Amino acid sequence: MRQDLGLGALIALVFSSMVGAGIFSLPQNMAQQAQVGAIALGWLITGVGMLALACVYQRLALRRPDLDGGIFTYARAGFGDFIGFNAAWGYWVCQLLANVSYVVVLFSALSYFTDRPGHTLLGEGNTPLAIGLGSVLVWGVHLLILKGVRRAALVNLVATLAKLIPLLVLCVALLLAFHLETFRLDVWGEQALGGVLEQVTSTMKVTLWVFIGIEGAVVVSARARRRQDVGRATLIALLGALALYVMVSLFALGVMSQPEVAALKNPSTAAILAQIVGPWGAWLINIGMVISVLGAFLSWTLLASEVPFIAAQSGLFPRWFSRLNQHGTPKHGLWATTLLVQLFLLVILLQESTYLALVNITTSAALVPYFFSAAYGLKLAWQDRARAQASAQDLLLGALASGYGLWLVYAAGVEYLLLATLLYVPGLLILHLARRQRGQTWGRAEALGGLILVCLAAWSAWRWAQGLLG
Repeated sequence: MRQDLGLGALIALVFSSMVGAGIFSLPQNMAQQAQVGAIALGWLITGVGMLALACVYQRLALRRPDLDGGIFTYARAGFGDFIGFNAAWGYWVCQLLANVSYVVVLFSALSYFTDRPGHTLLGEGNTPLAIGLGSVLVWGVHLLILKGVRRAALVNLVATLAKLIPLLVLCVALLLAFHLETFRLDVWGEQALGGVLEQVTSTMKVTLWVFIGIEGAVVVSARARRRQDVGRATLIALLGALALYVMVSLFALGVMSQPEVAALKNPSTAAILAQIVGPWGAWLINIGMVISVLGAFLSWTLLASEVPFIAAQSGLFPRWFSRLNQHGTPKHGLWATTLLVQLFLLVILLQESTYLALVNITTSAALVPYFFSAAYGLKLAWQDRARAQASAQDLLLGALASGYGLWLVYAAGVEYLLLATLLYVPGLLILHLARRQRGQTWGRAEALGGLILVCLAAWSAWRWAQGLLG
């Protein structure tokens, strides 16, 4: 494997993975569920949790440089093969669904330029034309990555710099048009939106969604020129993304009131900037969103192709996934990723699923790998503390990151967690094939875990068929 990703490429990979489509719809997504005070509290909780998680990943990257792949190899090191496999599978599924959501929202954004009343071409990104064009994009990115990860990373770096232009214009406009009186109207909104805790909880899936990708540098750590750049890239990209998210979601409520922002059509930032500077603001935001989503799609395809490759190297996936082509690209992992994204796109065409539905199920699928990788940081810090090899700071960071993971499980709610079990069950067959290749058998605890997962999935399928889920 070629180690040719420098600090700049790693920062771009993490930043582009996080800052995709979500930021352009962030004001409406947050205002729909919470007022200024609750949104600020939500970002405070998210900021502390994500900073703790980033610091845990930074320390683990240096403490355990042998664990390439990060997020799911940490789960395996801490809690065994069964948890490690499900973390890898859940993370891969999360990436696949994220890519599908990017295709949908990309062509939904392009509909601003193509659709007119009574003349729908791209609609919400789930029309036959949108899915057809999306399929062309999926296979075009596939061919680019086949030519080498470094080339794809350079393209992603250019896309990341390009997407910053409309976002910085938006931030400057928000600062200039900000009115404190508008911002202070009904700060807590308890009469219209419910209690503060309820409002804060309702923002959690949104805040998790916009931060998915924080682990990007950790996943490709084996390709980094310098191991210490992995942690640096994670922290730099996280702080930059957090500053943008807070400014866009909070300062927008100083330009328009919460009910007005909540009623906007997405991408809501287009309408907000258009109100400040005129119609060209909507054009700029929609063009920026297209560039941003293309960069995020490229980043997530890069990451998604690496996951089955690294999992196969560690024995969690079948050996078939562990092959590289002459350019150092995990070709079978990439082919599997592209084919599954294409399959999901066809399902979207038949079901007419929307971007927000994909966001909800994607964030739920991501909870398992995030929680267990954070919990491994806590476990390792506790073990090292007993041997006087870790500081109280390591222990505190592990506890904060793990507590944040549990909070996310609570905030996600039962409905989408149950739906996520339907995505986890097919992975048991992949685990069984990997075990057979290596002459391994299932342990009692693993068999029990698999049985529980199957039972939950069966119950979820029944509830879904009855119209009680989804």
